Amino acid sequence: MRSCRRAGSALLALGLLASPPALAGPPAAGQDASEREKPKSSKDKADEVDTENLFGFTEGSDTGKKGEQEILSDTVIRFSKRRAESGPSGYAVANTKLSYQFDPLDTLSIELGLFGDLRRVRNITDLNDKSNVAFDGVSLEVKYQFVKASNNQPLGLAVEFRPRFARVLPVEGQGADIFDMESLIQLDLRLVPDRVWLGSNLSFEPTVARLRGSREGDRSSTLLWSNAVMTRVGQDTFIGPEVRYLRAYDGAFLNRFEGQAVFVGPALYQRFSDKAFLTLAYSTQVAGRNRDPEDAGRAFDLNHFERHAVRVKLGVEF
Repeated sequence: MRSCRRAGSALLALGLLASPPALAGPPAAGQDASEREKPKSSKDKADEVDTENLFGFTEGSDTGKKGEQEILSDTVIRFSKRRAESGPSGYAVANTKLSYQFDPLDTLSIELGLFGDLRRVRNITDLNDKSNVAFDGVSLEVKYQFVKASNNQPLGLAVEFRPRFARVLPVEGQGADIFDMESLIQLDLRLVPDRVWLGSNLSFEPTVARLRGSREGDRSSTLLWSNAVMTRVGQDTFIGPEVRYLRAYDGAFLNRFEGQAVFVGPALYQRFSDKAFLTLAYSTQVAGRNRDPEDAGRAFDLNHFERHAVRVKLGVEF
């Protein structure tokens, strides 16, 4: 009898050793222990960086994911032009766009914008003194991304069209009915994965305007080439230099060259969360030329362009 009890106890002990404790729980269907205990791999941080707003005045090629929406406040402040006479003078213009952007496709974004113009002009060559605030029209921006960058394919490429109806001439500040159509090629390149990005834009912007009151017509066009390099200096912080080259023309199709300018300055991009960001950029004219004989020999083109510019862009995604 004792031998039978001993045999039963031995069998019970073997059974307990062969069975896992009840607290451990059964493995999930189709999952072995190695898969359960394997740490979650870190996501490719380079693929998380949205280049659309990364580069300051330059625009990146990225679009949002299908169904994403965004509210943007985008202000460009332009200041400093050539003084007309001795005495106090000043030129400062703030043009602000409030916009709503949505992405019907992964490769397509559409943005609707409202503009406001705030300016103060005093004792500036060829400009009337002004101090006023005005509604400055509406815009539609349609962007299509042909190529999306990744670690395996570092080049991103997009095209954007920006038809806009404006009410204030950007330099003179006169009331007018203005239509322009900016077309951009947007390119960005990952120079160093997860660390350094290059952004480049080529833009052509014809403008047709009719002054209110006199009904005098005005046609002009602008050609822009801009480049920026941004480096990640923190998990959500990026800084870098930016260079822009602009050419002004009389006529809507680059008919007659009027002036050119080169701008250089720093840019900062800061993400506050997955849904909010801030872009800051400063740009100063370091070289330029105006075709007007009165400005011959002068180092800058301050007729068509300002001396300094600041951009502040704040966006919230949802």
